[in-house]
Amino acid sequence: MTFRQFAFRNVIRNRRVYAAFFLSSVASVMVFFIYSMLMFHPKLENEFLQEIAFQGMVIAEVILVLFMLFFLLYSMRAFLEARLTEFGLLLQLGMEKRKLNKLILFETMIIGMAAIIVGILFGYAFAKFFFMIVREILQIDSLPLYFSWKPFALTISIFTSLFVIISFISVMFIKDVHLVSLLRGYWRNEQLSKFSVWRGLLGMLLLLAAYIMASQIQKQYLVIFTILTPPFAVLGTYWFFTDSVPFLLSRLRGHKKWYWKKYHIISLAKISAIMRENARMFFITCMVSTLAFLAVGTLSSMSTFTHQYHQLNPLGLVYSSKYGNPYEREHISGLINELEEKGLSYHLNKFDIKRQTSSYTKRSVKIMKQSDINRLAIVFGYPVVNLRPGEAMFLPYSLDSINELKTKKVNTVLEENNVSLSIDKVYPKVLFSPTELGTNVIIVNDIDFHMIIDPIQGAETRQSTTHIFVFYVPQWTETKDIGTDLDVMVSNAYMANQQNQLPFYFENPGLDYSFFRSTFALLLFIGLLASTVFFLASGSFIYFKLYTGLEEDKKQFDTLRRMGVTHKELRKIVDSQLITQFFLPWGLAMLHSTFAFMALQVFWKGIADLSIIKETIIVLAGITAIQICYFYLIRWRYLAHIRA
Repeated sequence: MTFRQFAFRNVIRNRRVYAAFFLSSVASVMVFFIYSMLMFHPKLENEFLQEIAFQGMVIAEVILVLFMLFFLLYSMRAFLEARLTEFGLLLQLGMEKRKLNKLILFETMIIGMAAIIVGILFGYAFAKFFFMIVREILQIDSLPLYFSWKPFALTISIFTSLFVIISFISVMFIKDVHLVSLLRGYWRNEQLSKFSVWRGLLGMLLLLAAYIMASQIQKQYLVIFTILTPPFAVLGTYWFFTDSVPFLLSRLRGHKKWYWKKYHIISLAKISAIMRENARMFFITCMVSTLAFLAVGTLSSMSTFTHQYHQLNPLGLVYSSKYGNPYEREHISGLINELEEKGLSYHLNKFDIKRQTSSYTKRSVKIMKQSDINRLAIVFGYPVVNLRPGEAMFLPYSLDSINELKTKKVNTVLEENNVSLSIDKVYPKVLFSPTELGTNVIIVNDIDFHMIIDPIQGAETRQSTTHIFVFYVPQWTETKDIGTDLDVMVSNAYMANQQNQLPFYFENPGLDYSFFRSTFALLLFIGLLASTVFFLASGSFIYFKLYTGLEEDKKQFDTLRRMGVTHKELRKIVDSQLITQFFLPWGLAMLHSTFAFMALQVFWKGIADLSIIKETIIVLAGITAIQICYFYLIRWRYLAHIRA
């Protein structure tokens, strides 16, 4: 048997130990390869203009590679711990240290190359399926499967480099270990660990402070929250596992009546040893799980924004023209022609808007007449406005603003023209978004509107009066190619900070929706793939630790059987330690994510008046179901090995 055959057979013999490592590596290679296939797709390069989504794939690949470097390093250390006795025997039988290092290098590269080959094969086999999803997301006519050397070369080179780096680092891990230590193998010190009470209390206080900040956050403090909370949460989580949990367990041991009951003393002793040995592993698992939860939840909230976009922007095309705009007729005629060429039905309304100073707030307010609003309301099937002279009504800009303005009563005077108004109503529907009209708009009777002759103080008539042309298009998602020239002009003006110099403003919700929908949906797709790798890895950390000490656990459980512990009690002991390992870091990650989503809700409420409660519940419930299934799978295999 050659040396390479010996290395290969070592991998086969230790397949149980390497199983989770191999599967997680295959999943990572597969996801990376699919990203690469999307990045190098010729159709995507030609038609996909959303650079943000493309950059999202690049960022996801970088994060994936960095995470895999850390994951592989941690995994290989766990494997070497499980095989220390085997290495000690080889050295005792005369194998040189240099040969042992070479053996570890060969074994790592065998697993790595197998993972790369299998991952690429699965990635290419499922690439067409993922292309179909991306095609629907981006609304591209076709996204065929293709063959190019670029994604293969990128994936093979990146992951081969990773496995080579890990191989050399792994060799360094056992470089200075003495032969006696190797022969003794992986050994657990079941002595009670020392912990700091002050660090334990401080860890819980830091987590509590982070949760309070997240639950009480207001949108004006979001930046401060983003800076302060992550350090609090990370440091608090670390001390929670290293000091807070041992402190709480020591307090639990003080309840003698519970502690000495049945098998509780055995369960608590095992849990205490596990928590002390694996505190850093639990910290890493918790933070990785939190990142995965937040990635899925944040990207899901972006998709929610696209789903509710039409509710927030109910109009088709909006063209706002300043008084005396020389391009008004040309632009409106061009939009009409484009709509008719595409065969899209539309309803055009023109609104006159005047600005005045309110005596109540001393600020500018925009005035619209009820006949204009009623024409648009009839098109939508909304209630019409019926105001008498001297009465006015708020025009809401969001769903929340309707509730805020319902109870508000204002008596004001339009100072420039001395028009008295009593405002005690709000229109029950959202007609215009804040970007189209602003947030301070009222509807008045036509008689009062025509009494407004003088412009707002300090402005000329052309600066105080605006015409808005509204195209109501039932098939509003089909308008993404309408008015693209106008949209480019407006975008360039904003980029150059010269928007006030344009005599018009144009907004196409159909075009914006197409951009948001494709970008956010693709980012969600990318995030889900990356989060899948994170979830597998976080579960694999626990798997590695379980199987590292498997032989020691079997000896302990055999001793307990001989002492008279029943099979049912033995299973309860196993359940207590597995539940702690699986659900303590996962539960804390879930708690982190829940409070983080509270802050995210404040963010979305501030910019788009959205509620992400439903999406948050769905994400957390789905992740919970996956974690429970994963727990029962590992529990089943662990019990099978313990009984063997």
